[in-house]
Amino acid sequence: MSASSAFNDEKGGSSSVGEPEYGHDPASGGIFSSDYKRHDDLKEMLDSNKDSLKLEAMKRIVAMIARGKNASDLFPAVVKNVACKNIEVKKLVYVYLVRYAEEQQDLALLSISTFQRGLKDPNQLIRASALRVLSSIRVTIIVPIMMLAIKEAASDMSPYVRKTAAHAIPKLYSLDPEQKDQLIEVIEKLLADKTTLVAGSVVMAFEEVCPERIDLIHKNYRKLCNLLIDVEEWGQVVIINMLTRYARTQFLNPNINESLLEEGSGGDKTFYGSDEDEDEDEEEKEKNAEAPAMAKRKPYVMDPDHRLLLRNTKPLLQSRNAAVVMAVAQLYFHLAPKAEVGVIAKALVRLLRSHSEVQYVVLQNVATMTIKRRGMFEPYLKSFYIRSTDPTQIKVLKLEVLTNLANETNISTILREFQTYIKSMDKDFVAATIQAIGRCATNIGEVRDTCLNGLVQLLSNRDELVVAESVVVIKKLLQMQPEKHSDIIKHMAKLTDNIQVPMARASILWLIGEYCEHVPKIAPDVLRKMAKSFTNEEDIVKLQIINLAAKLYLTNSKQTKLLTQYVLNLAKYDQNYDIRDRARFIRQLIVPTEKSGALSKYAKKLFLALKPAPVLESPFKDRDHFQLGSLSHLLNAKAGGYQELPDWPEAAPDPSVRNVEVKDSVPEWTKCSSREKRKEKKVEKPFYSDSEGESGPTESADSESDSASGSESGSGSEESGSGSESVESEEGSESEEEEEDEEEKNKKKKKKELKKPVQESESEQSSEEEERKPERKSKQRKSDSESESDEEESESESSQSESEDSESEAEIKKKKKAAESKPPTKPVKKENKKEKKEMSLLDLDDFEPAPSPQVTPVNTFLSNSLVTDLEGLSLSDTVLSPATIAPSSALKNYELLHRITGEGLSVEYCFSRQPFSPDANMVAVQMQFTNNATSDTKNLHMEDVKLQSGMRVKEFPEIELLPAGETAAAVMGIDFCDSTQAANFQLCTHTKKFFVSIQPPVGELMRPIFLTENEFKKEQGQLMGMNEITEKLTLDAKCRNEHAIVQRVTTAANLSRVPCGSDKECSPPVPPPDHPIHRFAGRTVTSSSLVLVTVATKEEGAAQLTVNCEKMLIGTMLVKDILLALTQ
Repeated sequence: MSASSAFNDEKGGSSSVGEPEYGHDPASGGIFSSDYKRHDDLKEMLDSNKDSLKLEAMKRIVAMIARGKNASDLFPAVVKNVACKNIEVKKLVYVYLVRYAEEQQDLALLSISTFQRGLKDPNQLIRASALRVLSSIRVTIIVPIMMLAIKEAASDMSPYVRKTAAHAIPKLYSLDPEQKDQLIEVIEKLLADKTTLVAGSVVMAFEEVCPERIDLIHKNYRKLCNLLIDVEEWGQVVIINMLTRYARTQFLNPNINESLLEEGSGGDKTFYGSDEDEDEDEEEKEKNAEAPAMAKRKPYVMDPDHRLLLRNTKPLLQSRNAAVVMAVAQLYFHLAPKAEVGVIAKALVRLLRSHSEVQYVVLQNVATMTIKRRGMFEPYLKSFYIRSTDPTQIKVLKLEVLTNLANETNISTILREFQTYIKSMDKDFVAATIQAIGRCATNIGEVRDTCLNGLVQLLSNRDELVVAESVVVIKKLLQMQPEKHSDIIKHMAKLTDNIQVPMARASILWLIGEYCEHVPKIAPDVLRKMAKSFTNEEDIVKLQIINLAAKLYLTNSKQTKLLTQYVLNLAKYDQNYDIRDRARFIRQLIVPTEKSGALSKYAKKLFLALKPAPVLESPFKDRDHFQLGSLSHLLNAKAGGYQELPDWPEAAPDPSVRNVEVKDSVPEWTKCSSREKRKEKKVEKPFYSDSEGESGPTESADSESDSASGSESGSGSEESGSGSESVESEEGSESEEEEEDEEEKNKKKKKKELKKPVQESESEQSSEEEERKPERKSKQRKSDSESESDEEESESESSQSESEDSESEAEIKKKKKAAESKPPTKPVKKENKKEKKEMSLLDLDDFEPAPSPQVTPVNTFLSNSLVTDLEGLSLSDTVLSPATIAPSSALKNYELLHRITGEGLSVEYCFSRQPFSPDANMVAVQMQFTNNATSDTKNLHMEDVKLQSGMRVKEFPEIELLPAGETAAAVMGIDFCDSTQAANFQLCTHTKKFFVSIQPPVGELMRPIFLTENEFKKEQGQLMGMNEITEKLTLDAKCRNEHAIVQRVTTAANLSRVPCGSDKECSPPVPPPDHPIHRFAGRTVTSSSLVLVTVATKEEGAAQLTVNCEKMLIGTMLVKDILLALTQ
């Protein structure tokens, strides 16, 4: 429809309604005219021939979407560019299409052939994006195309594309449920995938499409248990919840004997002594499972697969993600033996330090757990004390937990806490506290009187809400022993004049009516007062006044007959039909007439029957029939898509369904670099004798782990020895702690598998680990870190020695080296012996930190950072010969101040590429001042530093005197915050000020690190997709040999060469390849983000440059700089 016709329709439609509408016609100008030109500039940019303009336009459009603005009217202009050759533009076009394909389905369908071509693209990111867009077009006509695309993607080489295929499965299923059978085949295929990237996504698809097909999980159960530690966090949550349901159908209840022996003497613990005992005869167990009488003699034996699940999920209690911790907690609560559930308490208490939303969910689950398993949270009672800053809903949940935990031993401290809570300003919280006191009083008979007296004291509180809530609770407590407490009833009767809260007034009237024989003089007077104010009362109070009148008429008709008739007459004409009905019913019942039936004889029994005292129960009492941690549990109502938690089976199903035939003796996941082969030979016997087949932490070595800590500790931490230690030590305390935790987990896993015959409880093992932890730390510090820290010291000293007194410092350095190069070898040997005894990961003594070859002769030849890199590697190796690695010796000088501008003072600076000793996050800048004037220059210093946010500067020490014709050097440090923004400042002398600025090339924002080739490839595998930039180039004629390429790359960027690891290990020496691949590695100085550069040479000087960097901006700039260096 054209704009003008739309305008006419609008006018025609609105003429009947008095006010006409203006401003819809584009020609009419006015406020709306700008809308028609909106985004015109972006459309022009998208239509241009230049990729740079298209890229800029797409960046702006994606930024608009990210800010929540509507960019749907640009769809036609964007979708044209889906066939663009530029890979960056293509990526962003797909990001846009995923967002809007569902809204603009017709236009998206026009480009469907392009998406199909995208599925064949060599770039995995484009293939995945094309599949994602295709599955977002929700039109039934393209279901067969989607089905075909998913099937192809499921067998793609790239795990990222397979993961996207798993994500597309639920989308296709919701569009066309008839495809279920074909989709189940794809799910079955993807479930067999051995990469961690796919595991979480395919289990999510399984849960959406066919959660009842538990048979698909059997063969993959052990693999999922072992991969769990390395899957990304949200995948872990999905897998754990699915395995909880699976375990409930496949294993026996570990607490089965406990229920049989509840009435006998509590001998639970003997039944759990044999949890690890996996040699028991299973047939006997099945025969005797039905006979409860036999159960006392036959202990429960846990299935090894059940134990595997519990053992592999336990380390995840230390996860940083609250959802993962919660998922493991619910798994333990639903599946673990009672004696082992306690481990989750500490983890859940840790989550209470998190945001209030997380606290709310955790406390809901803790409140449910404390009803069944009170004991495990009792040691953490103080963690549930309420802070004044907590939101009301958190306070109420903590009260719930405290009430559930109350017992004879801790009730006094809990009641003391409650006393302070009553003084709070939060009225809802105060009401909840009073109810909690009431519940404590009913549950623990010893404190009932104390609580009652306390509540009675609250009746004189100034706050009406406090009094009202106290009345309601006292009413419930008095029903237990009313005869003892007539004075309290009298006291409450007097409160009717003051209390206005309807519920409280109704409670007092009910009490007086119920126990009117205990207060025969007061009750009629209360009725008299109430009759006066009857018409102004709330409905709930009116009903209780009628009840009181009826009861008093039956017990004391002399005094109250007329009052009762008056109240009933008032009620007869009340506006509320409930009250009118009640009045008619009671009149017929208590005032006998000829018409009244047989019921009136029993009026007294009806009204004054003995009523049982109310039981004050927790609102969380029956919530555990929902799976903990689920939305249904949170709402206490079944939510859509909720899977019921199955009951335990009576007899254990056949465990052999989970056995997998192992085709080769070498597991699939070993990528054979010969160092790993050697390692395998050493370990294989004890490692695989275990029933679990290929369980163990080595799985994480080659699986594509998403978690940073896992990837650092998997295979790298032990293999790389002192070299990688020096890198990781700079990563800050946080990653160090993570790594130690991860290492400890791996140790624990392997130790358990190797020590199988020894029966130990898990808690004992973990306590041993705790004791051994400080030992291990100190040993590592002595052996590994000593040599590395010396190197660092020597580096920082050498940077100072260049500028100042070099002789003395060099002497100190030599002495230190001589003194400390020998002693570390002794502790290393000791350590290896000791670790062998413990059978831990360090037992793989393939990389013993043997006395490292001294690098001092090469010191003059190599830059200091490279010396550190080469420590621990044999220099005889052709790959590592210094000639091939040494970077260009000449550092590029930049002019900071020209001698003419500086009136005789000239300043040059260079990036020294040495660590800046006062602050490792700063780039060291070496400055050279030359005084070309005839007079002396004094007091050279910096002032008025202007920096972008986040940047910092460490000023050079003031130069007091620079004589004419002399030169002086100084070092300053700048934290550029991983950006190429300039640092602006004033250079001042005693008379003049000069404005100057230092802008770093992107290559100077990093420091070199040492990686082996395997580690490089592993890290590169985790920095794919948006973090990878690839460019093709033709090498300059002078830059076609290996030495020239290495020299130019290391000149352009402060990176270190990654040695090629394959040649070293082959026994017949392999000649170097015709087209070698050069790899370089470094980290950014400020954030320690990885920077990996690969130059792959091809025929006739062609090459491909790939940069993988966590920071995309740095990666983009680095590609340009290295391209320039290699092509000019």
